[in-house]
Amino acid sequence: MSYGYKQRAWSNRRGFSAIELLVVIALAGIIAAIAIPASAPAVGGYRLAGAARAVSYDISLAKMRAAANFTRARLQVDLASGSYRLQTWNRSTNAWTTEGGIEQLPPGVWFGFGALTSAPPNTQAAIGQAATCLDDASTALALLGLAFPAPPAGTACVLFNSRGVPVDTTGAPTGAGAIYLTDGSTVYGTTVAATGMTQLWWTRAGVASWVRQ
Repeated sequence: MSYGYKQRAWSNRRGFSAIELLVVIALAGIIAAIAIPASAPAVGGYRLAGAARAVSYDISLAKMRAAANFTRARLQVDLASGSYRLQTWNRSTNAWTTEGGIEQLPPGVWFGFGALTSAPPNTQAAIGQAATCLDDASTALALLGLAFPAPPAGTACVLFNSRGVPVDTTGAPTGAGAIYLTDGSTVYGTTVAATGMTQLWWTRAGVASWVRQ
């Protein structure tokens, strides 16, 4: 190949001009501006569903811990901070012991059920978070059958006795335990029947049309 032909071949090879690159960048920006807002609700929905399943799993795990260790166990929820933890009762120290650390709800998800007024079918008589948690001293009194002070608001506990049966703060079996989460548009709820069966539900925030998961 002659030198002159090589020069002509190289001169015919040209890259993108600055204007062409700017057009491509602008088109990519427009597509991103359209796609990101459209995908945001889907991402938020996956985040809420994942958090609800994690809470539901920990409630079931609390039941297994109670029966396996022959003690009380619970899922303790801090409604204000959006955190929760699995705890077992240590009979030696008369104190609740946290297992696995404190879990935090993802951004945009909080404990609540919005304006809903009806619980999932055949569960609670009236929708509501589980009973407020007792501290160490009050739990020790309750286990002895003694009176204990009313616990301060702000927490919710799904509590199981040493046989894995859901109970209230006095130790009486109950089927009223539930934990609800929402992102403002959808509500998930985990209910615990008096038999100990745990069920996960969801519905739109505006209407109580519960669907079991």
